[in-house]
Amino acid sequence: MNELPIQDNDRQVTVQGHQTVYRGAIWNVKRDTFTIESKDTPMTREYIQHPGAVAIVAVDTQQRIAMIKQYRHPVRQDCWEIPAGLLDVDSESLVATAQRELAEETDLIATDWSVLVDHYPSGGSSSEAIRIFLAQDLKPVPKSQLHTREAEEHHLVFRWVHIDDLLDAVMAGDIGNTNAVAGILAADLVVRGGRTARHVDAPFR
Repeated sequence: MNELPIQDNDRQVTVQGHQTVYRGAIWNVKRDTFTIESKDTPMTREYIQHPGAVAIVAVDTQQRIAMIKQYRHPVRQDCWEIPAGLLDVDSESLVATAQRELAEETDLIATDWSVLVDHYPSGGSSSEAIRIFLAQDLKPVPKSQLHTREAEEHHLVFRWVHIDDLLDAVMAGDIGNTNAVAGILAADLVVRGGRTARHVDAPFR
């Protein structure tokens, strides 16, 4: 059976209208009118134009993952997450952003980096694309280089949690952050399941 591979792919559509309906501090809301096929009736969709982000599963030699608890206002919850951050620095590579965010949010440096997961957390409403890295061979940030946390990050809580306990939390529904769920499951497949992570510079499909 010659089946097509299971792989997301780009698609060109005909856009009849494109406008910005809201400009925000971090992201904008766009409104597009388009057709997928020439015979289609035009449809209109609004979506968040997002700069993209990275997230990091930092795993130590005891198979513990660096977790942070941070308040998220839209859901009104303190959420357990893996370190993450926006691609909001011009010309900074994905892995450089991940290295900076790991240091800023956990005071850790890693010398072994690879790619676990690329995902679109809400492809029906946002252009946000996130790459989740695996970071290993960890050491503390030098005291002279420690980052001063502000805003929501000022209240951030850090904890090392064994991967088994995190798998239980994911399956029990106790962790809802999409990066954490995807990253924890993928890290287990690589660290203990024998799967191979992608090269740190692998293209984002």
